[in-house]
This record gives sequence, structure tokens and C-alpha cells, in this order.
Amino acid sequence: MVTSFLLGAVLGAVAGVLLAPSSGKVTREKINDWLDETAENAKEKLENLEDEIKKRKEQLLKS
Repeated sequence: MVTSFLLGAVLGAVAGVLLAPSSGKVTREKINDWLDETAENAKEKLENLEDEIKKRKEQLLKS
């Protein structure tokens, strides 16, 4: 369910950029910037999730 929501958001954002009245170069730059930002955010969230999993695993092993 969350995956479907995220996929819809990504497709909507890409469609919005592609349909905006800009030149091809500007549109490609916008898409590249958005992809870079999204990838960085995803990387940070994954790192945070990994840290949280490690903490909880350590807590379980101590118990």
C-alpha cells in the first residue's frame, strides 16, 4: 500500500515536470535535480532505518 502511494507520487511528480511549459534542457535539469534529491532523501531514510534496526536488535539481545 505504501509502495503504491510512493509510486503514484513519483509518477505524478515526473508527469508534472514533463508537462510543464519548459524547454527540454530545463526539463531534464529539473528531473535530474529531483532524482538526485529523492535519492539522497531515500539514502538518509534507509540509513536511519538501519540504525534503528541495529538499536532494536541490540536491545533484544540484551534482554
